[in-house]
Parts: sequence; C-alpha cells; structure tokens
Amino acid sequence: MSEPVSANTTQENRNGLHNRWQQALSGAQQHVANVPSFQTSGRIVRATGMVLEAVGLELPLGSACQIELAANGAQSNDANFAEAEVVGFSGERSFLMPLVEIHGLTPGARVFPLQHSSKTGGRHFPLGASLLGRVVDGNGRPLDNKGPLNEATTAPLATPQLNPMLRAPIEEPIDVGIRAINALLTVGRGQRMGLFAGSGVGKSVLLGMMARFTSADVIVVGLIGERGREVQDFIQNILGEHGLERAVVVAAPADTSPLQRLQGASYATRLAEDFRDQGLNVLLIMDSLTRYAMAQREIALAIGEPPATKGYPPSVFAKLPALVERAGNGCKGGGSITAFYTVLTEGDDQQDPIADSARAILDGHIVLSRALSESGHYPAIDVESSISRVMTSVVSDAQLQSAQQFKKLVSVYQRNRDLISVGAYSPGHDPVLDKAVQMYPQLEAFLQQSHTDGASADASVQALQQVIGGM
Repeated sequence: MSEPVSANTTQENRNGLHNRWQQALSGAQQHVANVPSFQTSGRIVRATGMVLEAVGLELPLGSACQIELAANGAQSNDANFAEAEVVGFSGERSFLMPLVEIHGLTPGARVFPLQHSSKTGGRHFPLGASLLGRVVDGNGRPLDNKGPLNEATTAPLATPQLNPMLRAPIEEPIDVGIRAINALLTVGRGQRMGLFAGSGVGKSVLLGMMARFTSADVIVVGLIGERGREVQDFIQNILGEHGLERAVVVAAPADTSPLQRLQGASYATRLAEDFRDQGLNVLLIMDSLTRYAMAQREIALAIGEPPATKGYPPSVFAKLPALVERAGNGCKGGGSITAFYTVLTEGDDQQDPIADSARAILDGHIVLSRALSESGHYPAIDVESSISRVMTSVVSDAQLQSAQQFKKLVSVYQRNRDLISVGAYSPGHDPVLDKAVQMYPQLEAFLQQSHTDGASADASVQALQQVIGGM
C-alpha cells in the first residue's frame, strides 16, 4: 500500500514546475528579442554598366548589401548572393556597385543589407600582427593559401581624422638603403614621398629595395591596379622571403572591380594606421596612386558625376588628399607611417593632373628618368628634378651643403652635356663647369647602385663627403 503524498511535497513539485516554466519562458523571450521583427529588402530596377539601381533601401553611403542571384550564375562566396556597396543615391534610388563581376542577375532581384554594415556604417576588415607575412585582397581575404585569419581583430576602414596640432613633427631621418636618397634626398620618419615615373623605368625595383633595406618595424605594401603578374613577382623576386616576414601585402590587381581597387588602397592605409597606433614605425608602399585615382574616376563617371580636368571628376582630387593625409606621424611619443606613393606620368608628362595634384599634397617627390634608365643608369633617379621638403629639418648643415654642391655640379654638367658631346667645350672659361666635367665620373658612380646592395645612411653620407671632399 503506497504512502499518502503530503501537502508540502505537492507544493514543492508545483513550485519546481513553475520555476522551470519561468526559465523556459525567459529563455524564449530573450531569443525572440534578438530576432529582428522584419528583414528589410529592396529590388534591382536597373542595371547599367557597373552600376545597379535599387529601390526600397535606405542605407548610408559605404554600406554593404547582398544581391540575390540565380543559383547557377553566382560568382561570390555565397552560392546565391553577391556583395555590393552603396556608392550613391538619387531620390529613392540607391546606386550599388558589386565587388566582383556578377552573373545570373535578374530584373527585380532582391537586395538585403548586411546587418553589421548598416549598424556601423561600413564593413569590418581584419587587422593586427596576425597578418604579418600574409597576402590579402582588398576585402581582407587571404590570397596565399595559408589558411583563414581567424585570430585577427576586425574594424571598419573609416578612422577619426587626426588633429594636425597633435601630430609629432618630423625630426629624424629614416634609412631607406639607397645611397642617392639617403645622401641627397633624405627622407624623414613620417614623411610622405611620391615616386614619379613612367612605365618600365624601374620603379618596382626601387620600391623593392626600400622594402628590403628600410629600417622600419612593419612594412605594408598596397599593389593597386597593377598587372596580376607583378603581384607574385614583387613578393618572390623583389620583396623576398625575409622582407615578407615583416610585411603585409594588399593586392587589388587591374582585373578587379574599381571598388575593390579603391578599397584596397584604403585597407592598406588602415593596416598601417593600426600598426602606427601600436607605437610601431611603419613603411607604407602604395603602387600606385594613379591607379587609385583612375578607380575613383570609373566609379564617379558611372554614377553620373561630370568630368573635369582630362576626364577626372572633382571627387578624384578630393579623394587623393583624404587618403594621403592618413599617413605620417601619429601623436607625440607614438608610432609613424613613412609612405611612398608611386605616380604614373603618362608619356613622362610631369604636368599630368594626377601627378600635379600629388606633387602638391606630398612632402617631396623622387623623379625617375627614362633617359637614365635607357642608358643603363640604375636607380634612374633624376636628382635635379627631385626634392625632399623635410631634408633641411633632419640632416646636418654639413650634409646639406655637400648635397647642394653635388646637385649643382650635376646640373651644370647636364646643361652643357650637348656641348661636351660634340667637342665644343674647352676648359678654362668656367671653373664650375671644369670641376663638373672633371668630377662627373665620380658623381655618376655615386648615384648608381645595384638592386641587391644596400647602402646605410651613415655610409651614404660618408661617401658623399668623400666625393665632395676630393674636389
């Protein structure tokens, strides 16, 4: 015969059941609270060239979204969607630009905003020391088959503008390993220099020398809009295995979308900013600033912005300083970004609008001469046309005077080169020209350097003093 159940036991069972129901209900409420009550979507109403027009979306510029594609034609990581970015709007229509070439787009295709993008105003990209030795694309995805970047922290590309009054001044030189630059065009730590050159005059080799020999903690290389073949060639043959160990390479070749090229340059700069904020001295190499401007031109013209100078819309000339000004020194006592930007001069025209604009916003420029390159003179640096605007603040008076005297002798010789070549020069009439003719073999030898040999800053200054002192 079973024992009777007491009233206390029954009440305890009821209380336990009630508590379990309360916990289950609380968990369900929390789960429901985290689920959005609805999902916003828009629809594609027009596709013209690179730009897609969508209605039903109210997203800020720079936000990311996903476009629904036919299952048999998607060209993205997701089998049914392709990622795009909002690049403009007109009335209720949003202008979208896909990050990759898409196939399988149909009229009325749905467009969904990416949640993290709509909340933060942009996508997040991997940053940090875990990227050292890696090669990534403009989206931060690995290209080197070394596995995912799971340990990397993520952050948006946009950063607060740095107060110019809080920037540390440029007070010390940086050793770039190239004798002509160290001695005659000294670069300061935190300086932004332009490398102006036409095609095929050795700018990539010069950049590789800087990457290998520059005394920097971290190197960030942005290969923007160049040939895809040059990416692997730069990494293996120019940067080298030792250089890659302390470098991050962001590659956005010419066959990628203009949005990816634009994004690749911003991402490389963001990586450099992150390392600078950690107190490190960073070398940022951007090849090239001209391709960045061309990518912005493609986007601006596609969304209807009128062209201005040589087909470049006004937004291009606003984008350039916005990108370049992010480099440089950080706050006092912090890290620095020493940046080299290559600028393509079409037909060696130094008055190209992009070259002219870059020259105005950079802290100096190094011009590579096609005539020197064709004569076998490497690196083909035209010291007459090149200048470092901060050299007077970071070198001694003795070096500055020696550099000025060196450049004067080179300039005098070049102005009279034709007379010397035809035998019309006769010594004794101009002492400066006589000295230039006598010293020119030593001057030319000083300016030449093998791409495999580095020249330290101290050795470069001593060699300059020996050349000038032997006059």
